[in-house]
Amino acid sequence: MAKFDKRHLSELYTAILSLETAEECDKFFEDICTIQELEAMSQRLQVAKMLKAGLSYSEVNKQTGASTATICRVGKCINYGNGGYEMVIDRIK
Repeated sequence: MAKFDKRHLSELYTAILSLETAEECDKFFEDICTIQELEAMSQRLQVAKMLKAGLSYSEVNKQTGASTATICRVGKCINYGNGGYEMVIDRIK
């Protein structure tokens, strides 16, 4: 596998920022991601919203079906990450 090039990640972010509507997002993400990747990202956002709302890990697991590893990782990002989940959750309220 080729070495990870941050410039490619920057180009991906620029491509995402160029999307103007939910329909454009749908078209792009369905092309660039697998269904499983989209489901995983969507699930992580739901987990983050539930954790931010104060639900327990077991309740989040029960409602989403997310693994405890996923819930723990999202929880760790919320508590010690870069604030990305909080920023997005605040914006979509």
